[in-house]
Amino acid sequence: MTGQPFDSPVPPGTGWPGDPATRGTPVALTAVDVARLAADAATVHEVDAMSSVCRACPRLVAWRESVATGNRRASFAHQPYWGRPGPSFGDPTASRLIVGLAPAANGTNRTGRMFTGDRSGDWLYAALHRTGYASQPTSVAAGDGMTLTGVRVVASVRCAPPENRPTPAELATCGHWLDRDLALTAASPAGLESILALGGVGWNAALAAARRLGWAVPRPKPMFGHGAEEHLGLPDGGAVRLLGCYHVSPHNTSTRRLTEQMLDATLRRL
Repeated sequence: MTGQPFDSPVPPGTGWPGDPATRGTPVALTAVDVARLAADAATVHEVDAMSSVCRACPRLVAWRESVATGNRRASFAHQPYWGRPGPSFGDPTASRLIVGLAPAANGTNRTGRMFTGDRSGDWLYAALHRTGYASQPTSVAAGDGMTLTGVRVVASVRCAPPENRPTPAELATCGHWLDRDLALTAASPAGLESILALGGVGWNAALAAARRLGWAVPRPKPMFGHGAEEHLGLPDGGAVRLLGCYHVSPHNTSTRRLTEQMLDATLRRL
């Protein structure tokens, strides 16, 4: 996949394309560590680096590493696996964020790039290319030349969870990374204009992060739906648009609950 030999999971600082961490990047071992390190991060790159080596959730660490070392899909058995939390991917100066659920065990957990190496990613990046955000229509591996302009992709939970179902405690722990991502983006020169939440988990994670940051969130809690739109008030008087979109999961796309036209239309509103 990378054309180079790597251990699985990939040790930080060993040359994997796009790896934001080094051998000296601080490692969170508990939820308290995550909260502290996330709060100390001064840049999006620092959030990516520290979150990409996080070991705070034992169940997630065990699962992501077991897939990377022994439970791989047969078609990828010859490839090295990233086997670490997935850092955000895209334009570090973007004013638009896409918030997904979590990495796929044989997708991001293999490639090290959000929504890369699985059918969900095939749909998302093709749509991002059609709507002018992505440099190419396919994202197959780290180092394949893909770039995003004006948008960055993050996840509610950055490790691949068993059965794609993170626990409430795992969502809460990983939420500190998302909080800092949103705060740093909102404070950047470009600001944070809008968030696209893929699925109900992404929607709820974005709302929870906004509340923890002290942003004004409508009450009662806004309900997720495809095409839903809400405004989150910033302390400085500005606002961030939150858009809902059905997740690009194989179930939603194969049943046509989500079509290419629906996805493209939502991205154009972003």
